[in-house]
Amino acid sequence: MNDREPRPGVAGTPSELPDLVDPVLIAAFEGWNDAGEAASTALEHLELSWDAEPLASIDPENYYDFQVTRPLVRMADGVTRRIEWQTTRLSMAKLPGSGKHVVLVNGIEPNLRWKSFCEELLGFVEQLGVTKVITLGAMLTDVPHTRPTPVRGTSYDKESARRMGVEPSTYQGPTGIVGVFQNACVEAGVPALSYWAEVPHYVSQARVPKAAVALLHRVEEALDVEVPLGALPEQAEEWERTVSEMAEADDEVREYVRQLEEQAEEEEQATELPEASGDEIAADFERYLRRRGTGGPGDA
Repeated sequence: MNDREPRPGVAGTPSELPDLVDPVLIAAFEGWNDAGEAASTALEHLELSWDAEPLASIDPENYYDFQVTRPLVRMADGVTRRIEWQTTRLSMAKLPGSGKHVVLVNGIEPNLRWKSFCEELLGFVEQLGVTKVITLGAMLTDVPHTRPTPVRGTSYDKESARRMGVEPSTYQGPTGIVGVFQNACVEAGVPALSYWAEVPHYVSQARVPKAAVALLHRVEEALDVEVPLGALPEQAEEWERTVSEMAEADDEVREYVRQLEEQAEEEEQATELPEASGDEIAADFERYLRRRGTGGPGDA
């Protein structure tokens, strides 16, 4: 559990929710699904960047073991104290340059009753008219910290994968609430995809802003909007410098990183990407300029 102060939430039920315009839901959960706090950092950055307003919160009583996810004591007015229950909260915002809405789920992986938890989230999805769900996660892998952070896009539904330009998931093994919630969305007929950042396992104990930035870039692509990154790029550079200094001071780690870099280069060379056409390159460039509010070539 990280020590960042939870954003305030309000209790709410699907029957009390406002009408939103073509909303997309983005969710991230602290815990097993959040190596290097990359997914939760990205989600919190979206809340702040888009000035998200509290929408609803999940009653933690049925889903959390309070000896694991302990409530917090907060001071109020410098005199009285109040109990703040950590839980999963929903907020909403308008996408920049669009009349559409986004719903942000800032979650903690529940300890109990995962099926009921997903059913409750799906109640919000249905009532709000969510058209697409994007879940964010991060996992520990054998990748070097010096290379661009790999981000895997997956979908459990072939049709959703085709429409969203990601691969159907072939993973088999233990999963977390991200995988369970995504599968519940697909079974309910809601298009859902997931982006997973790969975090170097040898620095997993630290917050990894570089991986959060990589996830935010994928959110930009999925929604075709600009996400102001603020200080995150500078934090990512400082993180990489710090890890490099630590690696240089240890012969075994330095050699291990060198091996990972060679492996990553070999994998890149072995992967033959189809050559993009001029029209595809121009379309991608125009989308990039539009997200940045610059306009297309015609604005020059």
